[in-house]
Amino acid sequence: MVDFRRFALALAVLALFAGMASAQVGGGGIGTPLSCTTNVTVTPQLRGEGYTEQTGDITLSCTGGTSITPGNSIPLVNITVFYNTTVTSRLLPSTVGLGTGNASEALLLIDEPGSGLPGYGPSLPQTLCTSPLTGCPATVGATYGSATWGSAVSSGTTPAANVYQGIVSGNSVTFFGVPALPPTTSGTRVYRVTNVRVNAVPLAGGSASGAQPVQASISISGATSLSISQSSLAVGFVQNGLVAGVSSAVTNLKQCTSQALSGGQVAYLNFTEQFGTAFKTRVVPQSNTAYAGQITSGTGSGNLLQNAVPYFKADGVTPIVANQNTPGATYNSESNFVFPISGSGNSGQVAGLADYGTRLKAIFNNIPSGVNVYVSTTNVNNGASMVSNAVPGNTSIAGFAQLINGETTNDGNAGTTGFFPAITATSNATANQNAFQIPISAGTGTAVWEVINTNPNATETLTFAVYLTYTANVSQSAPAIGTSTVNLSYAPTATSGAASSSLTIPRFVSDASAARTLFGIILCRTILLYPYITNQAGFDTGLTVANTSQDPYTLGSAVTAAQTGSCTFTWYGGTTAAPTTPPAATNTGTIAAGTVWAGLASSLVPTFQGYAFAVCNFQWAHGFAFISDLGARNLAMGYLAVVLGDPGTSTRSNSNTTSAENGGH
Repeated sequence: MVDFRRFALALAVLALFAGMASAQVGGGGIGTPLSCTTNVTVTPQLRGEGYTEQTGDITLSCTGGTSITPGNSIPLVNITVFYNTTVTSRLLPSTVGLGTGNASEALLLIDEPGSGLPGYGPSLPQTLCTSPLTGCPATVGATYGSATWGSAVSSGTTPAANVYQGIVSGNSVTFFGVPALPPTTSGTRVYRVTNVRVNAVPLAGGSASGAQPVQASISISGATSLSISQSSLAVGFVQNGLVAGVSSAVTNLKQCTSQALSGGQVAYLNFTEQFGTAFKTRVVPQSNTAYAGQITSGTGSGNLLQNAVPYFKADGVTPIVANQNTPGATYNSESNFVFPISGSGNSGQVAGLADYGTRLKAIFNNIPSGVNVYVSTTNVNNGASMVSNAVPGNTSIAGFAQLINGETTNDGNAGTTGFFPAITATSNATANQNAFQIPISAGTGTAVWEVINTNPNATETLTFAVYLTYTANVSQSAPAIGTSTVNLSYAPTATSGAASSSLTIPRFVSDASAARTLFGIILCRTILLYPYITNQAGFDTGLTVANTSQDPYTLGSAVTAAQTGSCTFTWYGGTTAAPTTPPAATNTGTIAAGTVWAGLASSLVPTFQGYAFAVCNFQWAHGFAFISDLGARNLAMGYLAVVLGDPGTSTRSNSNTTSAENGGH
């Protein structure tokens, strides 16, 4: 009977001498370089508004090469990937042993560890190389009978590191000191580059085909080389991901009529994604529980993915489990391949984990003093109802977003009830819709919503309602008339397109479009023309203004609201003492709804003759003038003041009686 163990040992000895004879590089170098083919497993769509957009994973599948004798060192290579825009993967500088360098969340994985695929490499745990500036030396396993025989080891039978951090420099990321162990005549060595984020903003705007590619090219250096069949790849296509606008904006709110929250919405804010994956949850929800799309760790099986890797919270004691750590999986979330960076002083640093899901922001501008702005705390079907079946974070396909307390507030970790930074409603706009009052400072306020549910296989529109309240105070000209606007964008917005250890992920450019009209407040005003007034030659003119805003009528949905205000008479003409110099303007004082003011020219503007405009700061004013000699004994006449169209509010046509007034205003 043949002793196969002794036979294998003899073959090993022969291989040792053959290796020494054919490759005298460190006792076991590569005589023939590995031959590698490159591929992008998934080529994603990148949002042109994003500074930290995820590129597709690059894989190098390598075969061939000359075997290295067990026990000898494995040559190390440096793998650099260059992009046609800035690399913005999160920097994790404290992971570098020397305390310096741009070590990042970009990772290189060897042989798909933890993937569940067949083979020795995929069966290994994910082990980090803790010296990313220099790499991690490895040797070929030499202990016969062990699982590491002929495979890369760090020492003895301990498998070598198979996860390497990338060093970011401008448009490139480099993985230093990666062992290049040939699989020889059988098998394939796989190197996967993942978690590379780039600044997509310079590539926004698209090309003739509608999207601009993100290009990557690969360079190899070091103690040996890899033969690459295709070194340039498209790892993503950039196009704008969001179209936002305002619908149903109310632009004729009356200054003199108080606005109540129950009066209905004044506008809808609409955020429409331009492709199915433009809206993303923080992580992929793995259960039908609240905020499953924001949960990043936990102990329940519903929150985990295959081959989860245990690690600890910042206290170093409490175990938690990272999800989304399967190489090559497609997650369609703001996070990518999630991997805890372990080692001294590195508590809390996690590669690939975003700070939150997609966020949507509204910046309100030119809000008058005294006007209170409310928004719906969730997206709505209309001003009276929220979206149906909206359960925060479940695995349904209904798009759903929730108001949060700040654009850069981190979602945190699971395990604590209420960890998500949601805002509680302060009022009910209707029986079915919650609303929150937005703090306004110097006329500006901000609302931010985070996407909780989304369907990556459909383009969605998320709509939020805006409501107002204010108390009319015409005597103080409050609230001020004018148009208020809103800017709409992703959130948070930033100005940096460079890699950072402190800025959040994701982050976006500010709204590049002109501010959109949100609502308008117009004057409650009537302009009356009295074409002839005299207090000369023995005549006098009686003038009246009736405030008819109080009446018993309603026309359709137009309910008349009683208004109170004053009128200012501006005189044009002169007096007997100064024929070409008009008297000073006259104010009537407050005229209550349902009352009539009356005055005589002889008292208001003695010896005047000419005409006058009366501008009343309530809507439904009517004027009458009566001219007579003293005592009305010989000559008298009267006329209705002409109601002029208001150039400031476009209300009331040039007539004394309008069809609307015939129906009760």
